[in-house]
Amino acid sequence: MATKKTLSDVERLKWFHEARFGLFIHWGLYAIPGRGEWVMFQERIPKAEYAKLAGKFNPGKFDATAWAKVAAGAGMKYAVLTTRHHDGFCLFDSKVSDFTSVKTRAKRDFVAEYVKAFRKAGIKIGFYYSLLDWRYPGYWMPEKHPDSAKEMAGQYEAQVRELMTNYGKIDVLWYDGGWVPNLPEGKTLAQFWNSKKVNAMARELQPHLIINNRSGIDEDLDTPEQHVTASKPGRGWESCMTIGDSCGWGYIRNNPNMKTTTQLLQNLVIAAAGEGNYLLNVGPRPDGTIRGREKDRLRAMGKWLKVNGEAIYGSQRCPLHGGMIGLWTAKGNTGYLNVFRWPGEEAVVPLVKTKVKSAKLLATGKKVKVKQEHNGRLVLSGLPKSPPDPDIAVIKVQFEGKPASMAETDAAAWLEGKAK
Repeated sequence: MATKKTLSDVERLKWFHEARFGLFIHWGLYAIPGRGEWVMFQERIPKAEYAKLAGKFNPGKFDATAWAKVAAGAGMKYAVLTTRHHDGFCLFDSKVSDFTSVKTRAKRDFVAEYVKAFRKAGIKIGFYYSLLDWRYPGYWMPEKHPDSAKEMAGQYEAQVRELMTNYGKIDVLWYDGGWVPNLPEGKTLAQFWNSKKVNAMARELQPHLIINNRSGIDEDLDTPEQHVTASKPGRGWESCMTIGDSCGWGYIRNNPNMKTTTQLLQNLVIAAAGEGNYLLNVGPRPDGTIRGREKDRLRAMGKWLKVNGEAIYGSQRCPLHGGMIGLWTAKGNTGYLNVFRWPGEEAVVPLVKTKVKSAKLLATGKKVKVKQEHNGRLVLSGLPKSPPDPDIAVIKVQFEGKPASMAETDAAAWLEGKAK
């Protein structure tokens, strides 16, 4: 039986359900080789050799304020930074590890700088934290190296406490790396990581905290990766995705296969139509700068959202079907037809049960003629021949009540122009 959400849970997640768009940032030592964040494991680089990268990691052009400006310009409402990835290198000051940006060449707490800049920009703060640490034999073979596994788990608990204590209010704790290749028989992932205890501690320190589902416990958010798949109604979820190839989140020097702005905006709309969020990733260079091709796409998305944002932010599910045209989002009695494939001077949406009062192009405010026929056919006419927006044009439709679809009890009735 599903547990009913309390009012405090609803209030805690309220901002998240309105945000719809966030920035994911994968950045660390792995930016130096420029072959993705899994380079240590994929190339089986010994930990002593990999650790030498910390002696080279001194990003002179890192500017958290510039990052925040990119996020704000894209219309993003929150961000999630990799405070530590699977290689164990921390971008923050930790008392339980010397493998940090503060204790190596950079001598900087990049998490602190990130928090200060993004908070100043009015953007919610999220921390990514990898439970696993590749450097511990106890991760790979916990039964063979029990002391190592215990030490790794202790480090994880202590560092989550540090992150939840030292940086003011934190909005999202985004776990990753919860899988264990040789999980001891009879243990669940949550038991291995002692997730219930650690998450309770995090919530005690940060009462408004939202936690994702990657520590072996469902918690607040589902996190589909590299695909946009809605969770059940009422459940918090966000799709995390790269702008480039799906094989890497951190900086990849040669990554020509980047998604177009249109593709990224369509993914954002698909997420919003399912009452979910789109967490879009950038992988900054070793010097701390975000490459131009990523910034260009984010800037274009922000420009689109300035015009069409009311169809996205705080969106609700809409039962109407856009067919080949696109997808609907809704807010109360208002529906938004996000047109992926412009139909020309007329658009037809069948099976619309609710009476329509008016319609207009969101970008220009130009009125659209409306007519409702048999089988709930909503005919929107007087549209321009060419799409008013090269990516996605939005038609705002005002209904007399919440938009509802019409059921067809006789699937063949429409052939005679009848509705049953």
